Amino acid sequence: MSRIAIVGSGSWGTALALSLARRGDHSIALWSHSPAVAESIQKQRENVTYLPGFPIPPQVEPATDLASAVQAADIVISAVPSQHVREIYRAMAPLLQPGQPIVSATKGIEDQTFLRMTQVIEQVLAERNFAGAPLCGALSGPSFAQEVASGAPTAITIAFAESRLANRLQEELSAPALRLYTNDDVIGVELGGALKNVIAIAAGIAAGLGLGHNSAAAIITRGVAEITRLAVACGGRRETLAGLSGLGDLVLTCTGPLSRNRSVGVELGRGHRLPEILTQLQGKVAEGIRTTSAALGLARVHAVEMPITEQMSAILERGKSPQDAIRELMARPGRDE
Repeated sequence: MSRIAIVGSGSWGTALALSLARRGDHSIALWSHSPAVAESIQKQRENVTYLPGFPIPPQVEPATDLASAVQAADIVISAVPSQHVREIYRAMAPLLQPGQPIVSATKGIEDQTFLRMTQVIEQVLAERNFAGAPLCGALSGPSFAQEVASGAPTAITIAFAESRLANRLQEELSAPALRLYTNDDVIGVELGGALKNVIAIAAGIAAGLGLGHNSAAAIITRGVAEITRLAVACGGRRETLAGLSGLGDLVLTCTGPLSRNRSVGVELGRGHRLPEILTQLQGKVAEGIRTTSAALGLARVHAVEMPITEQMSAILERGKSPQDAIRELMARPGRDE
């Protein structure tokens, strides 16, 4: 039996806890920043705030004390929103143990620094004089939390630079309905997971404008192209972006009705303003909103063109009309595919 700490009790962290609990051989601590959420889970055995309708089994223990959740864990899984990763790992750094694998399940890029989540974690631990090199990798792929929680068959990617560690975690974290594939391209896996959220907003806008399936296919296909350009420029591999954590996740997020990022785009396409849409999310996070500006910053560093992301930035940050954004994308000069 392994003891697993899941840091973050939102919908994704809770879904992972439920999936791992089905194995029957893990003890799982589900840490919540909110005492009210943890207390609700403890009393009702359900996360009514972020993932209602799914009973939480006894092997999943809610926690608000970070030390008790993390220090005794064999594996730490990080499932907090990207804007909180740095702050939480500053608190976690003294609690982590050398040789303790850290699995980032957060899909995002940090504002201003343009760092991937594993880079943020590694930077924080280095600043806090963590003993030894952190064993940090990523978990990503096409995976709606509600479907993982329900036990629907799902395939995702576990990425670590060290293949033996990836193989070990593949064995530890696979579950009856959760199949893990290993990869050593952490850069490609993380950027695929982060950038697809931006393209999903664009796909949602097209749906909200009623532009049809042709437009959706074009956005997905050209979205793959710009995600791949940036990932490769950052050191990722092209083939990774054709896999689960690239194309697979992109297709799901651009087409699935459970996608929060796509839903944000749909509402923008229907003429609603972003502050109103964020209020309707009721505290849930659409990572693509924050990732858009960070992705453009990273693209500028590497001199990579990202026309869809540029238009999403104009809509989200400057209030540009979605109709004008689509019109400008269609009017760009012709080029080879």
